[in-house]
Amino acid sequence: MTIGASAARSLLALAFFSCTAQLHAQVTPPDTLEQRLTACASCHGKRGEGLRANEYYPRIAGKPAGYLFNQLVNFRERRRQSPVMNHMVAYLSNDYLREIAQYYANLPATFPDAVTATPSPVLARGEALMTQGDPGRKIPACVACHGKALTGLNPAIPALIGLDAQYIAAQMGAWRNKTRRAQAPDCMADIASLLVPGDISAVAAYLAVQAPNTQSAAPLPAGSLKLPMECGGLDGR
Repeated sequence: MTIGASAARSLLALAFFSCTAQLHAQVTPPDTLEQRLTACASCHGKRGEGLRANEYYPRIAGKPAGYLFNQLVNFRERRRQSPVMNHMVAYLSNDYLREIAQYYANLPATFPDAVTATPSPVLARGEALMTQGDPGRKIPACVACHGKALTGLNPAIPALIGLDAQYIAAQMGAWRNKTRRAQAPDCMADIASLLVPGDISAVAAYLAVQAPNTQSAAPLPAGSLKLPMECGGLDGR
């Protein structure tokens, strides 16, 4: 029994499309939030742990969802400047940004080893600003908002523990230079404006040598601290 050329071509075409469909079904990734956040993982790590490559990318896992949402909105509204982040979130809705923020907030926090350093006047200055502030210059202590363990406060104040010293200094400098902004009242910009460069380097150096308590790294419950000043966006919405 033989088949005509036209029928043969039809059978070959059917076989081709059948194989293509099977191959497509095999390689198409699942449409999950985790899969959609693969682009984030290239900088912040697969589990949001943060990475150091040519640049430093901070940990986002385990940070308060309200804080993460606020930062995504700040990048979208260009209150924070990063060409990659500004582009990635430019057209994302608030609901989607909240979903992303909650995903990373639910991941366990991991930390790098603390940097070892010998006592010095710089570290002592950083410790004083972190734990006592400077009432004479109306600078509140960092622990007054971020907690004694520096793990942050729900729903929208981040942890400071485990951050790289250069990253801390860069962010404080960005607030001082008004290239990083937040919802009004922008309390961090107000605080940064009161700091001198020596203050910033001292705080950054002190934070870099603080070893995190990995058994208790979660942000403090909402309302557990009486904040020393009013800040915008602390409701995490």
